[in-house]
Amino acid sequence: MTTKRDYYEILGAQKGASVDEIKRAYRSLALKFHPDRVSADKKKEAEEKFKDISEAYAVLSDPQKRSQYDQFGHAGIDSRYSAEDIFKGADFGSIFEDLGLGGGIFGSIFENLGIFGGGYSSRRGGPRQGRDLEYEIVISFEDAAFGTKKTIGVQRYETCDTCKGEGARPGTKKTTCSTCNGRGQIMQSTGFFSISQTCPKCRGEGTIIKNPCVKCAGSGRNMVTKKIEVTIPAGVDTGSRMRVQGEGEAGSKGGPRGDLYIYIHVKDHAIFERHGYDIICDVPISFTLAVLGGEIEIPTLNGNVDMKVPEGTQSGKVFRLTGKGIKRLRGYGQGDELVRVIVETPTRLNSEQKRILKEFAKSCNDKVNPLSKSFIDKVKKVFKK
Repeated sequence: MTTKRDYYEILGAQKGASVDEIKRAYRSLALKFHPDRVSADKKKEAEEKFKDISEAYAVLSDPQKRSQYDQFGHAGIDSRYSAEDIFKGADFGSIFEDLGLGGGIFGSIFENLGIFGGGYSSRRGGPRQGRDLEYEIVISFEDAAFGTKKTIGVQRYETCDTCKGEGARPGTKKTTCSTCNGRGQIMQSTGFFSISQTCPKCRGEGTIIKNPCVKCAGSGRNMVTKKIEVTIPAGVDTGSRMRVQGEGEAGSKGGPRGDLYIYIHVKDHAIFERHGYDIICDVPISFTLAVLGGEIEIPTLNGNVDMKVPEGTQSGKVFRLTGKGIKRLRGYGQGDELVRVIVETPTRLNSEQKRILKEFAKSCNDKVNPLSKSFIDKVKKVFKK
């Protein structure tokens, strides 16, 4: 199995590098290894390197992805993001625009290499999908077992309700950019080539806002805290991820909303321990109950139930209560509760209690203590005594 290289090593950046340093490192390497800028015999190798540096940049330029990578390495990224999700939200377009190359030679490269699945657009003026958001929520053991509804507050960009996303002050209009005549791109000749470049005046929008909206300062969006009710299904566990479609940030220029991803952390329980969809409960029982047998009340997620303890039960014996565990996520039925009995050794005995136990011990034989007899026989066999 091939081991993935360190993202910082791929970009030639230090672990504590700033976002600007990461961006500069990527920009330099992207120019060097872009498949359209190398000879035909080196094109295949360049494509692989371009994919590697683009993946490294997509992770290290995103604070959340970078934090996950710094803590857990590649395992932290692979466990939380699909191949497509890794690249979502990364600002590739502006890097090439800053170089004066626009989308002319870079616009389709991500599509051609299968990095975005067609999701990249070189036109800044067109509709853009809003960013996906992440939210971490802590729930109780019982909520994970039975499911629940929670109302969460998510900070996200919403379309400005004053200018309706136009960016211009109400009553005013955008004007066509005189530099690019509304195209958002201008042509620049370099040697034998003519390269499409983002218009420096309107930055690819094709229009100029002379009177920006006061509320959103011309951006067309405002940061708000949105209350969202989410349904958490029964059976989730720590590390479960829920996707709430269309609850991410608002898109721009009429683009669709992003999605909201909720990561779940389940609190530990004072009594139960979870193993898959089963739960384990350690229950102390008295010495006499273990010897003579009887009934004991056992706690479950649905309330207490009576359980029979057979005569002669040994400490550590596990009993199964069928269907008393956690409901299966996206399935039928539920797990079991495993009851592990722990025989409690009496302490602080008075003299009369000690006398009775000593008399009891004298009356015991191999039939009363079969485990001890078996163990002694094994020891004698091993050491040939």
